[in-house]
Amino acid sequence: MGVVNVTPDSFSDGGLYLDPGAAIEHGRELAADGAAILDVGGESSRPGAAPVAIDEELRRVVPVVEGLRGLEVDISVDTSKAAVAAAALDAGATIVNDVTALRGDPEMAALVADRDAGLVLMHMVGDPRTMQVNPEYDDVVAEVRDFLAERLAAAVAAGVEGSRIWLDPGIGFGKTDQHNFELLRGLDRLVALGRPIVVGTSRKSFIGRADGSEIDERLGGTIATSILAAAAGAAVLRLHDVREMAEALMVATAVLG
Repeated sequence: MGVVNVTPDSFSDGGLYLDPGAAIEHGRELAADGAAILDVGGESSRPGAAPVAIDEELRRVVPVVEGLRGLEVDISVDTSKAAVAAAALDAGATIVNDVTALRGDPEMAALVADRDAGLVLMHMVGDPRTMQVNPEYDDVVAEVRDFLAERLAAAVAAGVEGSRIWLDPGIGFGKTDQHNFELLRGLDRLVALGRPIVVGTSRKSFIGRADGSEIDERLGGTIATSILAAAAGAAVLRLHDVREMAEALMVATAVLG
């Protein structure tokens, strides 16, 4: 899953692809590099990020989805707003990536069900403005697993086809570095839920604190954590650096057989 951030304030590449033409070209490059899914987002979910108005998010996202339609990849829209998801699905998206796991908009579940869209449900405590304020868990893997199981059941009860739902533990969303490490070590307990697991560690701060790297120097840590996640059963890796990760996965797969 290649990341296409159409935002001025994303932690890694905010502002680089705010122009629709630049975002479309970036998406095409990610697809050529091996991305099977392009995840288009118009609202940053980095720690401390401010909400974006619906009209502005639509203005950012819809032209990019339209420009990427026709590529031999699935297009995901990273949004928690049903109105934005609806417009993106109309424009050619097939998946909704909801960081609130259907808690942010009461109309989202019905929309996804009605459109037979794919759905990514992510774990997050609070919202981007508050999620990193002293997050605490007794057993982070168990609590994230139980949350995802509950949101999966809620989505199915709302009419979303279970086979179209993916689950994301939300690495870096309301977690300390230690929580992130524990989730990666315990990923098999989430895989046991029976749905594809999405993992996004790409360029995140916990990598930098582990190896002392700046944001644009975290490729090594991203590859290490992503390979470990894939080996533990993750089905989808959400990434900025698709070509390098695809090459690393090919080598790892060849070694492991």
